[in-house]
Amino acid sequence: MARNDKRRHRHDPSPDPHNKRKRSTFASHLDVPNLPPTIKTLCEIIANTPSPTVEDVLDKTLIRVSQETVEQVLRFSYSHPGPAVKFFRWSAYQLNDKHSPYAWNLVVDLLGKNCLFDAMWDAIKSMKKENVLSLATFASVFSSYVVADRVKDSITTFDVMEQYGCKHDVFALNSLLSAICRDGKTIDAWQFLRVVDGRIKPDNDTYAILLEGWEKERDVANAKKTFGEMVIEVGWDPDNVPAYDSYLITLLKGRDGIYETVNSLKRMMERGCNPGMTFFKLAFEECLKGQNLRGAEFIWDAMVGRIGFRPDTHMYNMMISLYCYSSETDAAMKLLDEMVYNGAFPDIQTYNILFQFLVKGRKLWEASGLFNEMVKNEHVLNHENCRAAVRVYMDSDDPYVAIKFWKYMIENHCSDLSETGNLLVAGLCDMHMLPEAVKYAKGMAEKGIQVTPFALSKLKQILIKARKEAVYEELLKKCKAH
Repeated sequence: MARNDKRRHRHDPSPDPHNKRKRSTFASHLDVPNLPPTIKTLCEIIANTPSPTVEDVLDKTLIRVSQETVEQVLRFSYSHPGPAVKFFRWSAYQLNDKHSPYAWNLVVDLLGKNCLFDAMWDAIKSMKKENVLSLATFASVFSSYVVADRVKDSITTFDVMEQYGCKHDVFALNSLLSAICRDGKTIDAWQFLRVVDGRIKPDNDTYAILLEGWEKERDVANAKKTFGEMVIEVGWDPDNVPAYDSYLITLLKGRDGIYETVNSLKRMMERGCNPGMTFFKLAFEECLKGQNLRGAEFIWDAMVGRIGFRPDTHMYNMMISLYCYSSETDAAMKLLDEMVYNGAFPDIQTYNILFQFLVKGRKLWEASGLFNEMVKNEHVLNHENCRAAVRVYMDSDDPYVAIKFWKYMIENHCSDLSETGNLLVAGLCDMHMLPEAVKYAKGMAEKGIQVTPFALSKLKQILIKARKEAVYEELLKKCKAH
């Protein structure tokens, strides 16, 4: 339970959803290291003592409690509602019946999350007498009924809450809708909004809650209806970012995906409204999955050019990858050059994806420059890129650069080296670079990297031709020795 009744937005942490259907999710004192000894002792008594004897055991401890102590103990006692309530009553004597509103709310919450609804209502009636009821109390009740598959009871609670001194206002409505949508029952929340139409005017949060519900349920059709209704009821509001995020993310997951999302984003921006970074990150992920470069370019321009958001390294990597997959490495390199100016720095993924496609496209001069920058920045070229570099530079009659990559490979990778090493040795033989071929074959043998019969036969042939049989015999001994 939260201490207050603030409206919850997309990124706000929700109270622990202690659920009768998920008892293992209840927080326990055993999950928290270094608890104060008093808290730990009280929690252990509640966890290991039958309800009828809890108060006697507590009396014998001679522990004195404060309001904060009671709150902490209750937070970790959801799995033991009976003993927890006994502890709450026992501590009231020490506190002169002055429990904090938060402690009362915790009692209501733990009873509700254990489906002890009669006892929960008894606690609510006591809270009314103590004048400590608040919207936070009823938010807990809404949640408890919803997770117990009793949505109708949560709505009935909303209907009677005025009898307990809590207003039927938009904050209460949003609290109820949030509890219902959070449990995947957005259709029930939307239908209830129809019921209160005319009595309570919805606000931005109302529609943000519903749209987030449709997003979780991937219901594009109802998201469109809700969004259209929102525009009519509350208009276009630049501050309503959570609603715009949820709506566009829902469209992303729909049949028309990026196409429909881009059109809706255009319409939104024409009215001076923008989504947040949550949407943009997911949008680039979807573009990358579908390799939709043109859609990604529009979204990138909207994010960077129009709104002025600064992409992080992960977002740059996705955009660079899209350009690479579309064989537009020049555009990808341009993004690499821009990163630092926007406060993002290339990482190992940035360099490896770019290097992979530069080599694949035979842009070897650019690949070498990128490799030098990568090493300078202390990032490691992956195994596959090292192998590709050796192969492509050998094919391009540039053996000394290939050798450079081979040396780097054996310094930075420990396994699966034989194929690349033998490719290098065989290639050097074909280029009549006998001293180099022998040198790197010996180096492989000394490191325990297998020199294949094919490479050895090439070396034998060229060494015998050069009347250097002894060199071959020495090499053969090294290979057999390792």
